[in-house]
Amino acid sequence: MINRMMVYYSLLVLIIISSAAIALAASTPSDCTGSISSLDDISDAVKCATVNINTFTVPAGKTFDLSLGTGTTVNLVGDVSFGNETWEGPLFQISGSGITFNGNGHTFDGGGPFYWDGQGGNGGVTKPAPMMKIKISGTWTNVKVLNSPERVYSVSNPEALTMSQLIIDNSLGDRPNSQSDGQPAGHNTDGFDVSTTNLLIEDSTIMNQDDCLAINKGSNITFQRNTCSGGHGISVGSISSDVTVSDITITDNTIINNDQALRIKTDASSTGSSVSGITYSGNTATGMRQFGVLIDQSYPNTLGTPGNGVQLSNVSFVGSENTIAVNSDAQQVAVNCGIDSCTGIWDWSALTVTGGTPGIINFDGIQEFTQ
Repeated sequence: MINRMMVYYSLLVLIIISSAAIALAASTPSDCTGSISSLDDISDAVKCATVNINTFTVPAGKTFDLSLGTGTTVNLVGDVSFGNETWEGPLFQISGSGITFNGNGHTFDGGGPFYWDGQGGNGGVTKPAPMMKIKISGTWTNVKVLNSPERVYSVSNPEALTMSQLIIDNSLGDRPNSQSDGQPAGHNTDGFDVSTTNLLIEDSTIMNQDDCLAINKGSNITFQRNTCSGGHGISVGSISSDVTVSDITITDNTIINNDQALRIKTDASSTGSSVSGITYSGNTATGMRQFGVLIDQSYPNTLGTPGNGVQLSNVSFVGSENTIAVNSDAQQVAVNCGIDSCTGIWDWSALTVTGGTPGIINFDGIQEFTQ
């Protein structure tokens, strides 16, 4: 009986070791260079440690899906466009650990004008969203995204990721078209929707019609030296139920002609969530259309009846001065907290807001700031 058990356990150990070896072999790419000029090339190309993506058009209704081995280097050496079809998407998806993705300044073109109707995700035709689903650790750099149908990047990196030197150009969506009833044709074109940890986004330009950055949950996220133009500003939220956001650094960004520069928005109906450790430093904003800073716990209404289910603490404007200029009909700062849901002392000594009119602040924990 003992011998049989020893044989059984020996076989079990061998099976586990063999399975681990097979998994390791499957995740370790070969020392070769793969080339992608169509979706048919992907399965062979991703076996290699280096993958080059050439110019081609992804067929309508298909996802360009890269599931990569650990440590793969990907070079975008041509522009990629996507056929037009009303479907949910995403248009592009990438996953893997320790990935180096170099766009070399080339473009992913989402064909936005085919979809744009001024409604975004609120109605009209079905639009692929997000356009770009990023599920890698490592680096993603020097990539241009042009004319996304709706939201651009959804980021859920498994380990540390740096995204840098990126361009999101949805500026064409600022114009109305025959379907948008006089409104900007692009809508809900968020630059980065983030639900993750250990993420750095830097040195990038975002031209769109919604949030430049929207942090929905996560921690240790830094957004620095970026330029946001035309949209809804840099946002923490909206925050739904049972999520945590902490240790967020928003620094040295330039915000131009947005609805607001800096915003924290929590859903009025949310419960069991917390937002803490939000630090703003060295940000500059001009031409804000509605608010300079907006902290609002009544989302999706603006400055409505706030909810009490999200604890908000340690929101700071410190370090280098944050300088915000708002338009004459805009509010400088509005803070709309639920009952006992904003807590602690908030140091706002490095915030200057000019223009417009003062907004209502219903939280007395803010220090070193007047409007």
